[in-house]
Amino acid sequence: MAYVFLIDQGSYVNKEWIICQVRAGNRLQSEIDPTPGLGYNKDRMNSLKVGDKVIYPNQGLGIIEAIKDGAYNDERFKIFHVRIVTNNTLVQIPSSAAEEMGIRRPISESSIKKIFHFMRKGPVDITMNWKGRYKEHLNLMKSGTLLDMALVLKSLFYLSLIKPLSFREKKMMERAKELIVTEISEASCESCSRIEHRLLDTLSRCFKDTKPRLDV
Repeated sequence: MAYVFLIDQGSYVNKEWIICQVRAGNRLQSEIDPTPGLGYNKDRMNSLKVGDKVIYPNQGLGIIEAIKDGAYNDERFKIFHVRIVTNNTLVQIPSSAAEEMGIRRPISESSIKKIFHFMRKGPVDITMNWKGRYKEHLNLMKSGTLLDMALVLKSLFYLSLIKPLSFREKKMMERAKELIVTEISEASCESCSRIEHRLLDTLSRCFKDTKPRLDV
């Protein structure tokens, strides 16, 4: 069981730590092998220091503001105080729970090519039942790895070309795109607008011959 301790805008949400169980759902697997920088890496996480940047699943980029010692049930561990950039929320993450939660460092610049290669050539396997598809995609988004989010974006982008997306799926596609663009922009030092244009252009080229279908 993993625990997350939340602080809102610098003050505790409740007087006691809020405990949330993090459940690992079933994850779809792409045909790309994960590499260091695309997922959790214990050695890299253990070397974290104040000022370093991490990725919080489904929330995006965070900056470590402090690292303190903590204890729970006689177990001692470090607690990372991470400021989520998009909403300015401060989150406390026990080091013992970081792997299960999917906390990781941002991808390296050399790993960006793998993402764009997947967008050009990687397979997509879409469940046409929308309930099953939404659950699969939700689990992928919760995993926090860039490859999983890329699979969500590519799958929903393709689906949007053959049929109208539901409101929920439109929102999920935009969220996946935002998280991918922000992280790649951070790793490459290129603007978000330039990365977004490159990403959408790559997807458009991949599915250039796709036609709308009336049977889905």
